[in-house]
Amino acid sequence: MSLRQPLRLEPVLREKVWGGERLRALMPSASEGPSGMVGEAWCVVDREGVSSVVAEGAFAGRSLRGLMLSEQEALLGSTTPDPDGSFPLLVKLIDTRKNLSVQVHPDEATARRLGSQHAGKDESWLVLEAEPGSEVFLGLAAGVDARAFAEAGSTAEVVDLLQVHPVHAGDLVQVPAGTVHAIGAGLLVAEVQQNSDTTFRIYDWDRVDRSGARRPTNLEDALQAISFDSHPPEPGPPAWVERGANRVASLAAGHAYETEVLRVHEPLPRDLEGFAGVVLVLEGRGSLRSGSGDDAVHHALERGQTWLLPADLGAHCLLPGDGDFTLLSVRALRGREVTA
Repeated sequence: MSLRQPLRLEPVLREKVWGGERLRALMPSASEGPSGMVGEAWCVVDREGVSSVVAEGAFAGRSLRGLMLSEQEALLGSTTPDPDGSFPLLVKLIDTRKNLSVQVHPDEATARRLGSQHAGKDESWLVLEAEPGSEVFLGLAAGVDARAFAEAGSTAEVVDLLQVHPVHAGDLVQVPAGTVHAIGAGLLVAEVQQNSDTTFRIYDWDRVDRSGARRPTNLEDALQAISFDSHPPEPGPPAWVERGANRVASLAAGHAYETEVLRVHEPLPRDLEGFAGVVLVLEGRGSLRSGSGDDAVHHALERGQTWLLPADLGAHCLLPGDGDFTLLSVRALRGREVTA
């Protein structure tokens, strides 16, 4: 069965101890989410127990998990799924009232070595809003080795072993697998990652939950996952390229996905070339025109919305509305490697 149309997805709000209040305002359609502080909005998700749902149109009410079962060829095209048949990307918005935990994700080889329940994960962050003094923790300070890291363990001393970077709205942060990291307080971030839930928590700022217990840490696994000899690029604004009146910045171009930011001021033709894609509207409003001639259809795009673009959508065009129309665009390339 063909899809041949963009699919607007309802966000899934997730309560977090470090979360804030910005995501409820940005995504009012998800207002019936958790009652506490919202830390994450899962804009595109296909996991056991939680899956994005189509919000409108002919496929309204269908889950991404269901579409992957019944319309996988039309949806994915040349994109390969994860080994379990799920959609290979997770796209989030993250609102940090407090620091997130210090953590690390393994690469594929380490994940295979640690067991089939684990999977590797690269991720990329785009800073959308940043309060004065905001920062991220990314990578190890010079000279830090496994012994020094193990001695600091899951204590506050580990923070002194990390590189700390100030960040501002518009900055790009690349987090390759094996990089120790934490998103600092006061940030609104768009995150694109491989569809893996493998996170080894190292330090959680001595927080306790409602019952007074601290969240568990995974120091032994983390020590195996950390790439002690690698250094991620420093955060900073991406390089913008002019395309007529439009501007495009490449954020990530790895084996799993490609990510761009688009600032649309005149019609911008696009083609995913047979792969599945996602657009997340960051600012303003506009439309996506699919089809051509008498068969052309316009889909209104609003700030805070996420649209899944099936591989069989083919050539399409982004059209600006009033004011700044800015989108995060992701092309899904391939799923994770088999870990068994």
